Amino acid sequence: MSFLSKSTVLLLFVLCCASFSSTEAYDALDPNGNITIKWDTVSWTPDGYVALVNIYNYQQFRHIQAPGWSLGWTWQNNEVIWSVVGGQTTEQGNCSRFKGSIPRCCKKSPTVVDLSPRTPHNQKIANCCKGGVISSMVQDPANSASSFQISVGSAGTNNRTVRIPKNITLNTPGPGYTCGPSRIVRPTRFISADKRRVTSAILTWNITCTYSQFLASKTPTCCVSLSSFNSKAIASCPTCSCGCRKNYNVSTDCVNPKSPNVPVPGQKNIITPLVQCTSHMCPIKIQWHLKLNYKDYWRVRITIRNLNYHMNYKQWNLVVQHPNFDNLTQVFGSKYKALTLHSTTNDAAMLWGIKDYNDDLMRAGRDGKAQLELLFRKDKAAFTSNKGWAFPQRIYFNGDNCVLPSPDAYPMVA
Repeated sequence: MSFLSKSTVLLLFVLCCASFSSTEAYDALDPNGNITIKWDTVSWTPDGYVALVNIYNYQQFRHIQAPGWSLGWTWQNNEVIWSVVGGQTTEQGNCSRFKGSIPRCCKKSPTVVDLSPRTPHNQKIANCCKGGVISSMVQDPANSASSFQISVGSAGTNNRTVRIPKNITLNTPGPGYTCGPSRIVRPTRFISADKRRVTSAILTWNITCTYSQFLASKTPTCCVSLSSFNSKAIASCPTCSCGCRKNYNVSTDCVNPKSPNVPVPGQKNIITPLVQCTSHMCPIKIQWHLKLNYKDYWRVRITIRNLNYHMNYKQWNLVVQHPNFDNLTQVFGSKYKALTLHSTTNDAAMLWGIKDYNDDLMRAGRDGKAQLELLFRKDKAAFTSNKGWAFPQRIYFNGDNCVLPSPDAYPMVA
């Protein structure tokens, strides 16, 4: 029997970790998903240019939820922002070098955020003013983009003097996205409303941003428990799935729902979660319950519980991977779309709430729950209820991979 030297073990570890880090942003369920930022210079001004900035969400199931996106960058020279339409800069910065008219923002690294839907019409442009919320391509394609327009000064007035912004950052909210460098692409073509005239941008820059769950949160954000109608055993969310409780009595990092001092949810969503005290400490818990096993069909009930006192999850969605989705017969209580990963196999599906019925998953408490059911037809050649086949292989909530129980903990289904 041979043994590896310490240096060989270290090298293998480094190679493994390097490989893991390089693929961290890759998502097998949405391999081509990204957010693309398109920066179009559309006209010149006396000391710069006007640009139309569009944020396109090309991800199938991951969306940007409240409190919305913020976009930042660093100017290469001494550019300033004279005005913004459809958005606003968060800080003005030091504009003391200007006399008379004062720019909207003089910071070397400005940040722009979206405006609210209540913004007056004369301050809007198309695709703006949604409170920073951008839907995914599948769930609501009509609202999968956001736009604003800026007038940039001290930038020069020709193609040779204009410089591409660098260090693009997209927070949605919080970290999670890594943006590549700006690159010049073929100028965008604009078609008039009557479709009788076509114009082109002077310059167009593209920036591609990809998502990493590890960057977004150091710990998972959801977990899954499994149960069956014919088994008393329940595969609960693994302990410490999303973090561990520091104190199992009164604690500042979680809320005891039986306490007389349960906090009243505020009106605004807060990025940092305040969760209900549990062994798993997850903001979202999903239960997959094998409800019925008919002769020719089997039925599943999925329950989503919001245990976060700081967040309403508007337009929530689930992505479930299971080999029997080819035989899905009916969906109750939600909308559905197959996510075909391979040309001949449908083993994943996206599920989301019905507008004005259950698409808003309320904060922790009595109303913080949503349920849906799936009815599958049995494929006699493939169906089995043994060895965990009736349970999902993977579940995502709002694009984040949820922690499943260990396979040896699955309920035994006859």
